[in-house]
Amino acid sequence: MTTGALPRLLSINSYHYHRGGADNVYFQHAELMQQQGWKNAFFSMHHPRNLPSEWSRYFVDEIEFGHVYPLAQKVSKAIKVVYSFEAQRKLRALLAAWRPDVAHLHNVYHHLSPSILPVLRKAGVPAVMTAHDLKIACPNNKMYNDTGVCERCKGGQYAQLLAHRCIKDSLAASTVVALEAVLHRLLGSYGDNLERIIVPSRFFLSKFVEWGWPAERFVHIPNWIDADAIQADDRAGDYFLYLGRLAPEKGVETLVRACVLGGVKLAVAGDGPLMPGLQAMLHDGAGNVRLFGHCEGDQLAQLVRGARAVVVPSQWYENAPLSVLESFAAGKPVIGSRIGGIPELIDEGRTGWLVEPGDVDALVSAVLMVNALPDASVRSMGRAARARVERDFHRRGYLAAMMALYDAIGVRGVSAGSSSCEASGFPDLGRVQPQ
Repeated sequence: MTTGALPRLLSINSYHYHRGGADNVYFQHAELMQQQGWKNAFFSMHHPRNLPSEWSRYFVDEIEFGHVYPLAQKVSKAIKVVYSFEAQRKLRALLAAWRPDVAHLHNVYHHLSPSILPVLRKAGVPAVMTAHDLKIACPNNKMYNDTGVCERCKGGQYAQLLAHRCIKDSLAASTVVALEAVLHRLLGSYGDNLERIIVPSRFFLSKFVEWGWPAERFVHIPNWIDADAIQADDRAGDYFLYLGRLAPEKGVETLVRACVLGGVKLAVAGDGPLMPGLQAMLHDGAGNVRLFGHCEGDQLAQLVRGARAVVVPSQWYENAPLSVLESFAAGKPVIGSRIGGIPELIDEGRTGWLVEPGDVDALVSAVLMVNALPDASVRSMGRAARARVERDFHRRGYLAAMMALYDAIGVRGVSAGSSSCEASGFPDLGRVQPQ
């Protein structure tokens, strides 16, 4: 980059639309850097729901697990999941046309594949990655299958994926992902080509170290939320709210059973593979539970504002769910599972409550207890939750930590002078040792 030129960021993610939390962070981070005067480029996969982008001519062809493809296409796409020469070719073309100062990766496996990482290193582009899940340790990025939380792959025992069909409950898909894991472990695709890995939760850092990664490769930078853009509501509503994907690892079935048993009102905002089963479960009654399906915008905001508390009943190693921070910003306390990074966000008895994951009886007790609390106590906890977000999970702290990281890896044109972690308002944001 020439003197005085604006720094350039290349953001890389499999999806170029708001599909989930990782994709939201992908866009949010790029927008934040643009607000600091950076120039942005994007590298992703074609998809019918993609947002318009001038960079789409460099995007790779769509790959989706579960789609019906002719046999020849299935073989071709399986090869790309393991190692994508197409992604390498198109990334080289982008780098030839536009030279970034740093590449920031989010979720790239399966669709872009880690094969793009050596391309960045060979081009002299420093690369960092935000670990939104546990993929760089376990090929099944959730460390969760139909037996519950699973760590049988530790130490490279990837045959366990086939034995338990951990990917989509499919032997074929599990075989492809196991091959991907073996190949990129041998090639050192992540370890040799990433300057740093950002973890939003301390739990993830500890888990990666437990699985053999050196602690010094990680930087703990929590997620942030624009609390000013979320209207806090001081009401203590009369129903509980779940918002998110309806998938087994999210614990929503456990929550529905608990609310049916406890006779408390529950609103469920979201969609996913469990929707038909939940509809069947509620078919014969349970009028206290209402399924709203996918919600966004004003409809979702109204559901959050009217809730007594939000429930995050996850049964997998959740990272640092934005749903907790968004609920806090709306002035709502949270009942969360004591698993993964969730306990790092909830001050028990002050901004919410913690329960054991998958424990229906514990959830029944929790929702009944919160339902019986005086409204004044619920409102007080909601105000404390809002204050926690404003104090510890804000834009300027995230930006200061990220700019300090970019500066540390030698990104030209970045000065961390006024962006010290000590001044950011984030607690202990440098490289941290696992606890």
